[in-house]
Amino acid sequence: MGTAERIKVAAEICVEQKALRPTVAVVSAMSKVTDTLLETLRCAESGDSEGVERHATHLRERHEQTARELLPAAALPSALEKVDGLLKEFERISGGILLLGERPPRSVDEAVAIGERLSAMLLASFLEATGTSSQAVNAREVIVTDTCFGNATPLLDPTREKCATVLGPLLARKILPVVTGFNGATLDGRATTLGRGGSDFSASILAGALDAGELWIWTDVDGIMSADPRLVKDAVVLPEVSYREAAELAYNGAKVLHPRTLAPLVEKNIPVWSKNSFNVGTPGTKIVPVIGSPGGARAVTSMANVALVSIEPASAEVNGAAIMARALDALSRVNAELLALSSSSYRQNFCFLVRKEELSMAMTAIESSFALELAHGYLRPIEVDENVGLLAVVGEGMQGSKGLAGRIFTAISRHEVNIIAIAQGSSELTIAIVVRRDGLERAVQAVHAECHMGK
Repeated sequence: MGTAERIKVAAEICVEQKALRPTVAVVSAMSKVTDTLLETLRCAESGDSEGVERHATHLRERHEQTARELLPAAALPSALEKVDGLLKEFERISGGILLLGERPPRSVDEAVAIGERLSAMLLASFLEATGTSSQAVNAREVIVTDTCFGNATPLLDPTREKCATVLGPLLARKILPVVTGFNGATLDGRATTLGRGGSDFSASILAGALDAGELWIWTDVDGIMSADPRLVKDAVVLPEVSYREAAELAYNGAKVLHPRTLAPLVEKNIPVWSKNSFNVGTPGTKIVPVIGSPGGARAVTSMANVALVSIEPASAEVNGAAIMARALDALSRVNAELLALSSSSYRQNFCFLVRKEELSMAMTAIESSFALELAHGYLRPIEVDENVGLLAVVGEGMQGSKGLAGRIFTAISRHEVNIIAIAQGSSELTIAIVVRRDGLERAVQAVHAECHMGK
């Protein structure tokens, strides 16, 4: 959805599928628009009125220009009026933040959803102008969530009811709904968002609520790959992966899917296709409940923007299990994602990995929870290491593969990369390894080659 030309491609895909079966389209904002919206709100919070005006002008010019490139003359006035109305909504919210000097989470969610509302309107307007019955739908009308602004969780039963009421009649009349990704609303109608990259999550929520036959996610890569092709030259597209493999890869840094995308689909076994809108003819990757013959490690992914937090009792007499439980509770209260956890035995020290963007709130929660223990020396000072990276080796077939873990660790060490921490669940689906940041790429390449994942 980055340009008028890309919106036309999206429209072609929609028209093709609508001719075959009832279809719902879910769209993201135009590329970089969400970043611009958030930066505008940051300017407003800091009192930078010139920055607010500059970004608002850029948003208006970009969407008006896209509308002019996209739409015929007869459809243009209506679209420009809608662009103006949506951007005035955003300017009202950013103006309020400028006056307050702070960004209430609820206001931020309402403001950043404007990006998807603009792109949904543009796509629906183009479809209508070119002969396909279509209607833009604000997901606030159909996806019901909890009140965790910025990273909300869907409430599936009320969402199903809303979908039946709002989307059902449109589909029955052969109208193609174009739904905004990324956003929803609480039971009492307050705007929420589903976390960055949440448009594919929105699509999976709707697919589950509508009992869809399939979910197709169109991105800018050919499918789910054995590794990041920017790091590994011989990385290949995986023709088929399981739900569990796809979820682990997404959770550990693969950018093809939102980490929570598959959750609404599992119960109904709805298959997912990951396809490339820049290369429509490629088959892509099919994500299914179970794959036939998984063989060992199938993919390796990595994350560089992470931090390792280490907590250690000052004495073995301190109950380490209780300390760990309280730490995890503190993280859950601020909704911080725990990427990996590793612990020792006698000293009862442990470490965990979080995303850098969540580090500040995670540390605030941890330090508040252990204020008394830190003040009296029951805990050693909490250590934070931001010079680390995470790589995750994923494969349904790793369970029971003798010597695989040893081969992986040996391959990493051969490239002179030191392993800092290791985490593996009982399912043996994923081995998570923390290494120094400057060795992360070498480690990924070593594992990919050792496990024969490439061409």
